[in-house]
Amino acid sequence: MLRPAVVLDAFALLALVRAEPGQAQVVARLNDAARRECRVLISTINVGEVLYRLERERGEAAATALVSSLGQSPVELHEATWARVVAAAHLKAQYRISYADAFAVALAQEFDAALMTGDPETRALAGVITVEWLPRT
Repeated sequence: MLRPAVVLDAFALLALVRAEPGQAQVVARLNDAARRECRVLISTINVGEVLYRLERERGEAAATALVSSLGQSPVELHEATWARVVAAAHLKAQYRISYADAFAVALAQEFDAALMTGDPETRALAGVITVEWLPRT
């Protein structure tokens, strides 16, 4: 049975790579995706956010390793198309969320997917999208 799709934001991807609380939930969804039981999506904008943070914290090699591991994972990378840029800008104009988070929300709306996050900014979107909450550190 195919479970609903999930969109990872930067919070979720960081929980995975930093072994933070919530890592197990992300891993479980990745395992589901590897078994083709659900889709796991992420915006390249959110990946970029994680890449710069990893490079600052752990160096360029860590960021490069993440790019390599994403390429071999079941995560579907979605580019910032013009339609997604417009959708993210619209969300940013309406809600107090970061521009990068707006791309994750727009992707969740586009694919009728849940957003996997622990970012408290996302609470402003209750009723707009479904959120699969991760614990905060």
